Amino acid sequence: MIDGLVFGWRTAVLTVAAAVVLPIAFGLWTAFHGRTAAQTMALLLLVLVGVFTPWLIGFAGAYDKWRWLTFLPVANPLWAPPLLYLYVHALTQGRWPVRGWRHLIPGGVQFAWQAGSFLLPMGAKDRWADVSLPVTGPLFTVALTASFVIYGLATVRLTGAYRRVLAQQRSDDTRFALGWLSRAMVAASVLAGLWTVYGLWDVISPLGYRGLMGLYAGLAAIAIYLAIEGWRQTRVAYPTLEALTAVAPSTVSPARDWSAQGRAWAETVRREGWAAEPELSLTTLAARLGTNTGYLSRAINEGLGVNFSTFVNDLRSEAVAQRMDQGATASVLTLALEAGFSSKASFNRAFRNRFGQTPQAYRADAARLPQVSDRE
Repeated sequence: MIDGLVFGWRTAVLTVAAAVVLPIAFGLWTAFHGRTAAQTMALLLLVLVGVFTPWLIGFAGAYDKWRWLTFLPVANPLWAPPLLYLYVHALTQGRWPVRGWRHLIPGGVQFAWQAGSFLLPMGAKDRWADVSLPVTGPLFTVALTASFVIYGLATVRLTGAYRRVLAQQRSDDTRFALGWLSRAMVAASVLAGLWTVYGLWDVISPLGYRGLMGLYAGLAAIAIYLAIEGWRQTRVAYPTLEALTAVAPSTVSPARDWSAQGRAWAETVRREGWAAEPELSLTTLAARLGTNTGYLSRAINEGLGVNFSTFVNDLRSEAVAQRMDQGATASVLTLALEAGFSSKASFNRAFRNRFGQTPQAYRADAARLPQVSDRE
């Protein structure tokens, strides 16, 4: 106990979380890659720390010691859902949407209400708290739940569109679409679930100050996760949706046998070993084949029935399978990296999609054969 304040385990847990998240948030503000996205993540992290700050100081007894802290305007959760959406928008498009600041208006209203209440004289503040909190508490809870649903659906649509375009343009699409964005969506879903369950529970049956600790401990854990992963993503230069669609395939082309053309180009890529380049793109490959992105995309999509990412990763998987058939002793991961894969997870997924079994099972089968396999 220090001067009437009690630093128990609850305060310690939330203090440690804030001590981890805040330096990362300030560091994100000067990130090199994707600065708009990084700064948006920094704002989101500050909002999350602000949300659990009243509990951090409240468990220490600050509100009992300094009653004027009532309505301290730092907890504004209505900013969280739109900021997560704006982060994904900036990550995939390099910027906020036009007039994106309007998405922050509901959170601004919440902040204005808190700030106005905070500035009231102490006696009026106590009376206002008794009158307003039973009404505004449930109202803000419903608004937050609706916000999570609306912005969650918008983020899923945006992420899905980005994935589809990436798969048509890049062979290393899993570096951008299937990793961090998927995990961020899961984290957002957990965050929304926690807030909704605890918020509605507290409205129906008030949990009291300590009863909400589970919510804020979970919130602190998610904030730490978002901070660390958000910092890691600053090392990756995400291609923007605008840049990707600028070379989108044309739908206008002369009639030809796209299946035969696709097989011919696939054989050229296989022979030249171009698939082993981890960052091979549709534009680069079209230039090497002496064609344009529209023709190449049509030969792959219509002729072979796959998108560009699957086309290249199938060739990479076949190269690994061929090495296994030939008795290569290098590890599976080494073979995958040499073939052009950027991670073991993306390799395992692509190999299973191509051959219907894991690389380890394929190698075991190949080792039992008396000669080089003639599998496709």
